[in-house]
Amino acid sequence: MAGSDKIVERWYTERLQREVTFVRWGHFGQPLLLFPTAGGDAEEVERMWLVRSLMPLIEAGLLKVYSCDSVAGRALVAQEGSPQHRMWLQDQYHRYVRHEVVPAIHEDCGGQRLPIWTAGASIGAFHAVATLCRFPDVFTKAIGMSGSYNLLRFFGVGPEAMTDHFFVSSPIHFLPTLGGPHLDLLRKRFVLLMLGEGRAENLAESWAMANALGRRGVPNYVDSWGPDWHHDWPSWRVMLPKTLTAWTQRG
Repeated sequence: MAGSDKIVERWYTERLQREVTFVRWGHFGQPLLLFPTAGGDAEEVERMWLVRSLMPLIEAGLLKVYSCDSVAGRALVAQEGSPQHRMWLQDQYHRYVRHEVVPAIHEDCGGQRLPIWTAGASIGAFHAVATLCRFPDVFTKAIGMSGSYNLLRFFGVGPEAMTDHFFVSSPIHFLPTLGGPHLDLLRKRFVLLMLGEGRAENLAESWAMANALGRRGVPNYVDSWGPDWHHDWPSWRVMLPKTLTAWTQRG
């Protein structure tokens, strides 16, 4: 299937001080950057059949899907280094996405600086929303599925231990301080927060993120699918293609 050809690239990044993997599926269409869950690598979204669920859009030339390793999420799961190191790494991960992954996507799109959509589930939802909020110059829409948006509790420290690296990479915390051209541009973007109300879901997380966005005038919508939808891949494999089908058809 010509439209579903997969390309894998690897390089060493000084920002993260390790080798990273970058994957692409498809040749034409709207660029979508998919973030893995906390412990996932760039190919997790394929192994868990999320890419397969998007294949009709990929093969129709409506969508080009990209993914990169969840470096900051893996460090969080593995408790790599000190909390301060992991906070630094979270900030560096977003900088790596902006200054290495985004140029790689633009190069793959023939040098065109096309607007990029982001999406992810669980911790991947956090990164999808956070990167749009930090870099609305390159990301225009974000889909967070079953997201956790206040990550401070996962670092094992209280608010008094929050570093500048964590603050600038956590939209729940930095959105109230935004102003000027950055906020003006962000108000032209859109964030969709999707989830169920079944096993392991936390509706309060999505509403807290929505309220932080709404108080700053950033367009967003919370889409709850109800108690039959759980915090798991079968839910996300239905949620994501349904939304992206509507978005790509809308143009």
